[in-house]
Amino acid sequence: MSADHYLKPDWPAPASVRACFTLRHGGHSAGAYAAFNLGDHVGDDPDAVAANRARLQRELKLPNAPQWLEQIHSDKAVEAKGDGQVRTADASFTRDRGVVCAVLTADCLPLLVCNRNGSEVAAIHAGWKGLCGGVIRATIAALESKPEELLVWLGPAIGPQAFECGVDVLEAAFESAMSESHAEAISKCFVPHTRKPLHFLADIYALGRAELHELGVTEIFGGDRCTVTEELEFFSYRRDGDTGRMASLIWLE
Repeated sequence: MSADHYLKPDWPAPASVRACFTLRHGGHSAGAYAAFNLGDHVGDDPDAVAANRARLQRELKLPNAPQWLEQIHSDKAVEAKGDGQVRTADASFTRDRGVVCAVLTADCLPLLVCNRNGSEVAAIHAGWKGLCGGVIRATIAALESKPEELLVWLGPAIGPQAFECGVDVLEAAFESAMSESHAEAISKCFVPHTRKPLHFLADIYALGRAELHELGVTEIFGGDRCTVTEELEFFSYRRDGDTGRMASLIWLE
């Protein structure tokens, strides 16, 4: 594995769990998608994307091609398969060794999940719509492990100083609250914009943590990068518009 275009999660996952986040360096794409774009739906040259995905599988020594998803900002979580078929969902999970869960992001929040004994894993794509719509809770509910047995890593996403949003996001977040304590935690995730009335700066990491805590998950790691401001490392749709996608992957050896 070439260290310059992969980020390894810093978390106490069991030895049987392998996880990785791709950076934008080291690939075959050009222009707005330079260079390690793994998204095949963003307008990049299909041959370049195929070469990047082949490089990903080769360098990470993946046991199978990842379970790529057609992501639709939903709350749907599916069981990942190693059959090469694309499935429509925003999260996948598996208890089978050698099956690779993967999600693509470029500002949205990616979450990687495993249990303490290393017998099941999941990958979640949580944009604000999916997060407020329940994609995290749907994925946690699909796992056999109890929430207190889970470890979660929050991958690079839009940072709290860059995520400007309107009242619609605020209202959607509060509508998703599962309890009074959850609503109180959500309120702390939004800071009124000092120059734009009815606009806020939202902390998508804090929103993810609030949801996980409400579900009973306490072992949460990561969540300290910003895809918008760290231009050399990350693709960002908010910053650039036309851009590539990074992958968050997790599997059981």
